[in-house]
Amino acid sequence: MGSFRLSRGRTRLNGKCQMRFYEELNDFLPLARRKVGFVHEFRRRASVKDMIEALGVPHTEIELILVNGRSVDFTHIVRDGDQISVYPMFESLDIGPLVRVRPRPLRVSRFVLDVHLGKLARYLRLLGFDALYRNDYADAELAAVAGVERRVLLTRDRDLLKRAVVTHGYYVRATDPRRQVEEVVDRLDLCGAIQPLQRCTRCNGLLAVAPKTQVWDRLPPRTRHLVESFWECGACGHLYWEGSHMPRIRGFIEHLRARAAAPATGQMAGAGE
Repeated sequence: MGSFRLSRGRTRLNGKCQMRFYEELNDFLPLARRKVGFVHEFRRRASVKDMIEALGVPHTEIELILVNGRSVDFTHIVRDGDQISVYPMFESLDIGPLVRVRPRPLRVSRFVLDVHLGKLARYLRLLGFDALYRNDYADAELAAVAGVERRVLLTRDRDLLKRAVVTHGYYVRATDPRRQVEEVVDRLDLCGAIQPLQRCTRCNGLLAVAPKTQVWDRLPPRTRHLVESFWECGACGHLYWEGSHMPRIRGFIEHLRARAAAPATGQMAGAGE
């Protein structure tokens, strides 16, 4: 059990707790601590949120925390001998009677992406999502935009998600852009909100229908005779039409919808531990 010791006039706590992280939260842990319970020693009074993030797991990835079998919020103070189980966001499991530590999903899925996710930003815009991206965003600015504008922060930097101002965020595991799209659409349940030809892939501006007569002079000769429908970005003026690439885009969207329709597997393990 833990003990209190006096050191230069101050009281210091020595304690131990048993911790276990589930499912994809293990991605943030060293190999020796993945998918197993382990003992964590602490020497100061700390909330369960601070302790979890000190182990490398961002608070935005967490849905449920059980301490000695009871659900708690992030402010719970860890005590010597506590048994702590930490769970990620749940897609379909009803945990209504328990304390969710993650804020409810935003009504509208809007995103801001870090400097490593430029191609993912273009894909999300292609699917119709509001996705802010600049290759010169500073970390503090990214966090502020996410907090003030109530956007989901997508990042490859787990430390960004630990900032208190960030309430909604996701750590993107995949490195290939197409795999990143699949991952984000699956994990954030975005499939039903896909609406292509809504956003400019270059600047994120909204697209509007552009009459052919108004854009005639800007069209390639072959396009003038083969295409009838056009869209123009209200921010940068870039023109869009359904070219030879559109079947591939539709095929990719159908692929995403097929993944979303596939039966979900998995369950909440260890809830009674």
